[in-house]
Amino acid sequence: MANTIQAIRGMHDVLPSETPLWQQTEAIIRDVLSCYGYSEIRMPIIEKTELFKRSIGEVTDIVEKEMYTFEDRNGDSLTLRPEGTAGCLRACLEHGLLQNQVHRLWYYGPMYRHERPQKGRYRQFIQLGVETYGMSGSDSDVELLLIMDRLWKRLGIRNKVCLQINSLGTLTERLVYREKLTQYLHQHIEKLDEDSLRRLQTNPLRILDSKNPAIQDLVADAPILIDFLGNDSLAHFKAILASLDDLGVSYQLNPRLVRGLDYYSKTVFEWVTDELGSQGTVCAGGRYDSLIEQLGGKANFAVGFAMGMERLLALLQTLDQTVEKTVNVYLIRVGAQAECAGLRLAEEIRDVIPHLKLQVGIDGGSFKSQFKKADKSGADYAIILGEDEVSRGEIAIKSLRDEQGQQTLSHQQVIDFLKHIYTNA
Repeated sequence: MANTIQAIRGMHDVLPSETPLWQQTEAIIRDVLSCYGYSEIRMPIIEKTELFKRSIGEVTDIVEKEMYTFEDRNGDSLTLRPEGTAGCLRACLEHGLLQNQVHRLWYYGPMYRHERPQKGRYRQFIQLGVETYGMSGSDSDVELLLIMDRLWKRLGIRNKVCLQINSLGTLTERLVYREKLTQYLHQHIEKLDEDSLRRLQTNPLRILDSKNPAIQDLVADAPILIDFLGNDSLAHFKAILASLDDLGVSYQLNPRLVRGLDYYSKTVFEWVTDELGSQGTVCAGGRYDSLIEQLGGKANFAVGFAMGMERLLALLQTLDQTVEKTVNVYLIRVGAQAECAGLRLAEEIRDVIPHLKLQVGIDGGSFKSQFKKADKSGADYAIILGEDEVSRGEIAIKSLRDEQGQQTLSHQQVIDFLKHIYTNA
C-alpha cells in the first residue's frame, strides 16, 4: 500500500470544524473595515523578487533567509509574497492610484515565509493588511489604531491585547541614533550573542528587538531613539498619543519597539497578548512614507498594519466562544415520494427565507438514522417528511434543542413558522 501524501511542513489545513470561527471572524473584520470606508484590493501571490529586496531590505531576515524564491522558465526571479505591503503599493503605482488621491485599502490572503514552524507561525499563513495612502497627518495613524480597537471589542478580546507604540523618526534621525547605538553596543560587544553580532554589522536597531533575555537586559541601558527625534517627528508622535488619550484608547510606550522591516518611519506599533506564549504579537504596523519613492513613485504618505489570522484565531479559541450555527433546520425524508417533495419544499423555503441554513438529508437511511444526523448537525429543528405526510399534505416539525415536542402542520404553516423564527434572527 502506497504511503499517503502529507501536507508540506508548515502549511496546514483548516478543517470543517474550524472554518465556522474563521468565517465569523472574517465577516466581522469586513464589516468593521467597511464602516470606516476601506475598500478591498486583491494582488497576485507571486511578485518579482526585486520588489521585496527593494522594499523590505536585503539585510532583513525575511529577504536573507525566509523567502520562497525561484526562477521561472524565462529566467526571471520570482517570489511567493512574504508580506502584502510591497505588492499593494506596487499595484497602486502601476495603476496610477497615488496620483493626487487618497486611498484606504485592505487585502486578505496567504503569505509565505520559510521559517521554523511553531504554534502561531507557519510557512503559509493568512494575513489581513490595511493600508492608507496620501494622508500626512497623525489622524491617519490614529484611525488605524481605532479600527483595531473597535475590532478587538467586536471580537470580545479587547482586554486580552495591549497596544505598544513608538516612533522611529525619519531616516536622517535614525542614522544619527544608529551611530550612538552602535558605539554603545561595541562597548559591550563581549555580551552580544551570534545573532546580535550579525545584526551589529547590518541593522543594529534590530538588536533592540532581540528575544534573548541577556540582550534585553543589555539594551535596557542603551540610548533611546525618541531622544534623537526632531521637532516634526516628535510633534507627530505627541499628537497621536494625545488623540489616543482623548479617545480613551489605552497604550504602552515601548522605546525598544523597532519592527523588522526597513521601510518604517515615524510611527510603529504592535498589539500584543500574554495568552499565546512567545508568539504574542497579534497585529503590527506603522508609517512608511519613504517606501513609495523607493519603489519609483513620487513622494507621498503611507501608513498601514498587518495581522496574522492564525494568531488571532488562536487567541479567540482561548475564549471558548460560541460560533454561529452552520445549520438551523434539517429536513428528513423517507420514501421515494418524500424525497421529491422534500427537495421542492426545501427550495421553496430557501426562496422565502434566503438566509436560513437548511440542510437536506440526501444520503438516505431510516428515520432513526436521519434523526441522529439531524441532531449531530446542530440544527434547532427537524422537518420530517415521510410517505404518510406526503399523502395527507402534512409536514411534521420537531424541536431538537428543547422539550417542545413535535407538531404536525400544513405546508404553508411550516413556512410561516420558520419565517417567524428566522426572519429577524
